[in-house]
Amino acid sequence: MKRSGRCIAVATTVAALAASLAACGGGSSDASSDGTVTLHVEAWKGGGAEPANVAEINKAFEKAHPKIKIDFEYITANDTYVQKLQPELLGGKAGDVIMVDTDKMKKWGASGYLADLSEESWASRIAPDAKAFAQADGKTLAMPMELIGIGMYANMDLLKKAGITEVPADWPTFLADLAKLKKAGITPLTLPDKSGWTGSSVFQAAGSTLVYQDNKQWDADFNGGKASFDPDWKESLEQLKTLEDKGYVNWKNEIGTDEWSQGPQNFSAGKSAFWYQGAWQVSNIEKAGFPVSFAPWPGGAQGTKPNGMLFSGTMWGVNSQSQHGDAARAYVDFWSQSENLAKYLDAEHAESPFTGGTTPESTSTTAFTTAFKEGRYRILPSDSWYGATAETAIGSKIQAYLLGKSSAAQTLKDIQTAASAK
Repeated sequence: MKRSGRCIAVATTVAALAASLAACGGGSSDASSDGTVTLHVEAWKGGGAEPANVAEINKAFEKAHPKIKIDFEYITANDTYVQKLQPELLGGKAGDVIMVDTDKMKKWGASGYLADLSEESWASRIAPDAKAFAQADGKTLAMPMELIGIGMYANMDLLKKAGITEVPADWPTFLADLAKLKKAGITPLTLPDKSGWTGSSVFQAAGSTLVYQDNKQWDADFNGGKASFDPDWKESLEQLKTLEDKGYVNWKNEIGTDEWSQGPQNFSAGKSAFWYQGAWQVSNIEKAGFPVSFAPWPGGAQGTKPNGMLFSGTMWGVNSQSQHGDAARAYVDFWSQSENLAKYLDAEHAESPFTGGTTPESTSTTAFTTAFKEGRYRILPSDSWYGATAETAIGSKIQAYLLGKSSAAQTLKDIQTAASAK
């Protein structure tokens, strides 16, 4: 694919370099003699094991915009994606439209790489509790594509063998069901935690009910120095240890098991009744052939309906250096329309981030979607104290606790420190 010529600029900071490149006309420059524009789109969804209906949406966009062709590039998520995009952005060679999450949006936005989308028609339709995840310094820098659930999977066939007819909704019932499964000779639960993600995430999911049902403003209170993890999160942390104390998980084994590869494979193979992961795995798990239910973590007291936990996931950003800004904005606008975004949400089994948006219905996710529609949910604060760096640090501290190397009090203190770091 052809790229624009190089431009020479002297810059003392990354932000200044980004601005210089934008002024010189960096970014994609493909255009044919008849005015047809080729738009380069880079993303970590839309290929590999997560096609997510992206190709279908791109095809529909090209049909609606015959003068714009999509050159879509799938890149493996996480480190691989950042390692590819960072130098491309620095050199003015990144895609016209790039996939971001809140953490990347803030970092790349601060460096001047992302266009201000505040005046786009869809910006005013972002749900109030989702806006903060797409904004920085008062500007909307990305279009949120989803609010995606993270919770508990249940193999309903295995539950039935133990005489369990529905997924537990509270902690006492959950413990009772785990006991029934173990007595029936069925592995009750697996929580693979090699990278530290699962332990940290279950801790968050338990707190979504135990902490936030008492105080929906806990994040604001913490950020304002008015709340602390000890004692507010003590019960959430202790739930993880209780699962081992009662013989339902072995944390040493779980920390030796990869949550992203072995975890889905083992659950799909019917090796445990319950498992914990994101809703993005639902479509793959359904292929295993057994009835599955995806539900909020049952962390509350007897009779308490649990809160679902959501993550502000993928978003589209427009490269500020793109020579096809209008086409890029048209592409993002197309995705914001309910009938188009619904195809992506359906594949992801996610909730709409827009007021009045269409959230797909699914038998497998009824319990979670019901919680969302009833307003029983909390969005992970990835825009503040639970950013990528804090999440990794907290996962590591919880692993130490689960291996008996740290007390609950010390772990909560360490979590407080990680969450407070700037």
